[in-house]
Parts: sequence; structure tokens; C-alpha cells
Amino acid sequence: MGGGGFERDLAVTNRHTQTFTAGPEHIDELGHVNNAVWVDWIQQLATAHWSAVAAPEHQAQYVWVVTRHEIDYRGNIGLGESVTGETFIPEGPTGARFDRRVDFRNAGGKVLVSAKTTWAIIDRAAGRIVRVPKDVAEPFRPFGDEG
Repeated sequence: MGGGGFERDLAVTNRHTQTFTAGPEHIDELGHVNNAVWVDWIQQLATAHWSAVAAPEHQAQYVWVVTRHEIDYRGNIGLGESVTGETFIPEGPTGARFDRRVDFRNAGGKVLVSAKTTWAIIDRAAGRIVRVPKDVAEPFRPFGDEG
């Protein structure tokens, strides 16, 4: 892919990590992070990955919307505790959609929450879903199934 005159380090760009710390606004009546907060963190992580990897012209031309979330809750954290979220694209796009994998791990490396989310790409100018262009997908390689 050309865009910008530099080579992207694929080992870095195909996965994105971010740390999240539970604040008072994230805690529910059970004393741990509310499920709705995990969904918000999934979206923040996915959006940050797009912003970090996608070419500026693609960010200007396209926007992504969630079409499906599948989330497994295996644990939780409380006030002041942190998790590291990691996301990657496990397979190439299918039409207008990309599946995205998200895992949140505690300090010991245990996966507390994992998700498979499906996102569809929208052309901003047309206001409609379009097939994922190859040059948009390319910076997110290698996909999980490619090594």
C-alpha cells in the first residue's frame, strides 16, 4: 500500500492494545465493572485501532458501525483495577463486514472478557454501506488466520 510514503510494521499494526482502569463511574451495584462499560471499552479499543492504523484519507472517507457483538464474561475487575485490551482482525473482510476479536486480560494474563464483534463500513459521502476496499483492509494484515 502506498499512501504516505512509509512502510507500516505489520507485526505492530495488526494488533492493538490499550489499558483500561475501572473508575467509580464504571462500577455497578455488585462492585465491579458494569457489562455496558465493557461494550464501551470494546468500541473504544476498536476505534483506537482504526485511528492508529488506517490511512488518514480512509479515516476521512469511511466510518464503521457495529452490527453484532458476541461477548463472553469470564471474570471482572473492581474499582482501581486495570485490564489490558487487545484487538485484531481474525479474518479478511466479507463484503462490507469485518469481524474483530477483542480480549481483556488482567495483570496475571487471564482473559476476563472476550468478544467477537462485527463491523460494517460506510462511505461517509454516500451514507451507505459499501464493500470493504482492499486498500482499507491491507494495513490490518496479517489477519489472525494468516499467521
